[in-house]
Amino acid sequence: MKAIIMAGGEGSRLRPLTCDRPKPMVPLINRPMMEHIVTLLKRYGLTEIGVTLQYLPEQIEHYFGDGQEFGVTMRYFIEDSPLGTAGSVKNSGSFLDETFMVISGDALTDFDLQKAIEFHRHKGGVATLVLTSVEKPLDYGVVIADAEGEITQFLEKPSWGEVFSDTVNTGIYILEPEVLAFIPDKTKFDFSQDLFPLLMANGYPLYGYIAEGYWCDIGNLQQYHQAHLDILRGDVQVDLRAHEISPGVYVGEDVIIEEGAIITGPVLIGSGVRIKSGARVESFSVIGPQTQVDTDASVKRGLCWRNAYLGPRTQIRGAILCNRVQVLQGTSLFEGVVVGDDTVLEENCTIKPNVKIWPHKRVASGSIVSESIIWGVKPVKSLFGFDGISGIVNLEITPELVAKLSVAYGSLMGEGCQIAVSSDDWKASRMLKDAAMAGLLSAGVRVYDLGVTVTPVTRQAVKQLDVKGGIHFQLSRENSTNTHIKFFDATGLDLTKGWERKIEQTYYREDFKRIKGLDVGETIRLTQYADSYSQGVLESIDQSVFATTRRKVLLAYPTPWLYTFLLPLLQQLNCEVITISAPEGEPLTLSALRERFDSVSEAVRKLGADIGVVMDANAEDLVLFDQQGRVIADDLFMALISTIVFRSRIGGTMVVPVTAPAVIEQIASMYQGYVLRTKTSPRAIMEALTVEDTSSVQYDPFILSFDAIASLTKILEFLASQEMELTELVNDIPSFYVHKREVDCSWGAKGAVMRRLIEETRDDEVELLDGVKVQHDQGWALVLPDSEKPIYRIYSEGLNAEMAEELTDIYAKRIKQYQIDLGK
Repeated sequence: MKAIIMAGGEGSRLRPLTCDRPKPMVPLINRPMMEHIVTLLKRYGLTEIGVTLQYLPEQIEHYFGDGQEFGVTMRYFIEDSPLGTAGSVKNSGSFLDETFMVISGDALTDFDLQKAIEFHRHKGGVATLVLTSVEKPLDYGVVIADAEGEITQFLEKPSWGEVFSDTVNTGIYILEPEVLAFIPDKTKFDFSQDLFPLLMANGYPLYGYIAEGYWCDIGNLQQYHQAHLDILRGDVQVDLRAHEISPGVYVGEDVIIEEGAIITGPVLIGSGVRIKSGARVESFSVIGPQTQVDTDASVKRGLCWRNAYLGPRTQIRGAILCNRVQVLQGTSLFEGVVVGDDTVLEENCTIKPNVKIWPHKRVASGSIVSESIIWGVKPVKSLFGFDGISGIVNLEITPELVAKLSVAYGSLMGEGCQIAVSSDDWKASRMLKDAAMAGLLSAGVRVYDLGVTVTPVTRQAVKQLDVKGGIHFQLSRENSTNTHIKFFDATGLDLTKGWERKIEQTYYREDFKRIKGLDVGETIRLTQYADSYSQGVLESIDQSVFATTRRKVLLAYPTPWLYTFLLPLLQQLNCEVITISAPEGEPLTLSALRERFDSVSEAVRKLGADIGVVMDANAEDLVLFDQQGRVIADDLFMALISTIVFRSRIGGTMVVPVTAPAVIEQIASMYQGYVLRTKTSPRAIMEALTVEDTSSVQYDPFILSFDAIASLTKILEFLASQEMELTELVNDIPSFYVHKREVDCSWGAKGAVMRRLIEETRDDEVELLDGVKVQHDQGWALVLPDSEKPIYRIYSEGLNAEMAEELTDIYAKRIKQYQIDLGK
């Protein structure tokens, strides 16, 4: 059997390790990653090897040559432009004239390939995917196979709501030559996204072999470092090509360890290394060939490549040093630091955690370096979460981060483009807005400064001003110490996940375009734009219906901006407005406002108000109170606006998330309406709401769902036009009973828990739109993994409150039991 090693990867997430070399040539235990793959193939008799190349191909060709030095024969196939995984293999042409194995040149594994080959031959299919189980399957292709091993479903890089198994595609395939006929020539074509679905569509069964052993897709710096720890720990079978001189201490040839040096295993010390007296090389460290560790230098969990120099009293703590790096006397490097080739760190420098220094730099003595020099990739959690970016102000979300993030965003948008920027009236939001504007201007962007405003105003401004995007800074809904950053596309919608990933990648790589000082952007101040928005709201409603109806509206705890904006707007709608002022001090989050709902209800009843209104600081969430003080929020509010949509337009459509109660469909059936359910993300709902042209629709579902100000005016308009009170409208909504619960679940167990749930509900009526929704005789339950926290959210609806709660309890117990079974 022949083998193909895919070795065209650039490895951008491993920078600066890959600045001057292709990813397969990055050293792993002092040898290129790809050499470990060649050794593995040879072990199982796969000695005829083809190699697909694209990025810096000459380095791989020069190192491996014809393969004879490694006991194999090798041929190379170079792509002029990226052809994708399958396209690159097709590019190998006539070489693949028999069954062949495809394997990545930049992963680490000790799988028994012979067992996979035997499985493939036994099944007799055209393709076998080698699979394995991982704790966090988000970054991989999730694969589901039946009991016979036939693949039934796979999904590339899913969200947590789409993780239905912890079994993933390792990128190792055993294929028959006939599959090549399905791959177009000289065309970008991928195995998982293109070829495998095509084969399945043409009736070819695909099989999945679940391999035992170690596998690591070394995709980022954390995984690279972890792979070394796993090897030294003995978790993976790798030939160290060194001899053990004491327990866990492995050394190459011609190593000099002076008397008084302290070596604590497990460590690997490469050939030609000299470790001087007083130096310490401690556990889980790798010292590359020809490196010198000077007197009193100390290395802990450090990775040094070849020909490095560690001067006297230097400290290496969890850092990675590339080839020929010089660390001079008294300099310290800490966890997560990566230093590129041929860099010199002069005396007494301190390189703070997670700093990246690109190749060929010189850091002056005494420097304290806390930010990456020129380029960098920081191994931290994703910036974007379920809904934008959130974090603690001045700790997780600093002005420096925001400025850099805005440079990344502006670089992607392009020099000379226009972007709108705004914030709510929280002073921290205003501070961060200023930082964002500086970053955008430095990228050559023209900034429209909308000043202090609310989210719906910014959304409309982005559309009306014909800008390329927008950013809004606002108080978190949950915590008064946290900020929330929202990015908008040119249509005013939240960014797609694809765009969020682009911004993150540019941010972490610091791959920014630096423009001349003469070409920086300019700021255009449009701080009165809210007046245009207000006029648009008034023009969208039939003001004549308010002439004969005067309503008493209780406006509770508005921010200063909302009070100034809403008071004249409501007065123009013939409303008598009574306000309950917000307390002095910290702004009220939506969570804090919820704690005051009882007080608002009491005030509505006591004052005889027709309607009570609570609105979050950014006018995205609207909560109403009827004359009885009843709270209309969340699911009940969704039912309310759905009723208005369906009553006002026979055959209308309402879009709701998969978590919405079934009463929405019940209401729709009364008016020949249609309900479209989507994933729970705001972007998914927004996209579905904007598919239909609603310019002529009196009650736009998008406005009612995402614009609290306009939604309030439209609800008042509807009530006035129908000559009815809010209480009457709410009373017309059929009763429904929902229950919600959160259950703790470690990140490492989430995928396995979801797989168990899928397996146990396979014979039930199940929906997999977002999470796992299971229908029961007494209602339904939805199990949805949270994308930002180590928890599962359980939603249920029952025929009565007790049944709804019982359903959530059933699945909460299941999730807890699954974790016990998994030992998590």
